[in-house]
Amino acid sequence: MIRNPELESAFDAAITQAQDCLKAGMTTATGESARPQLEELERELRSERQHVIESGVVDQAWFQKTLRALVDWLPDTEMTLIAALGRIARARPTTTT
Repeated sequence: MIRNPELESAFDAAITQAQDCLKAGMTTATGESARPQLEELERELRSERQHVIESGVVDQAWFQKTLRALVDWLPDTEMTLIAALGRIARARPTTTT
């Protein structure tokens, strides 16, 4: 197990941001409830955080897939989630799978 406090903190911040968006009732770019997408994002962030704790690296393919999915439904006025993922990108050692 390789600890990377900066990376773990970045994941924690992204998870908190997803939860805050859920509480705020965020909608998608098309005006529908973003609850399903935010709940899935939170699950994926928690899962990848655990993977990072065990392996010490972020799966680059996971990161790219997650970011693309987020950009597909996220309203243009809501950049906080992208910024939270950006923090993960800046803090991460990566691996390709």
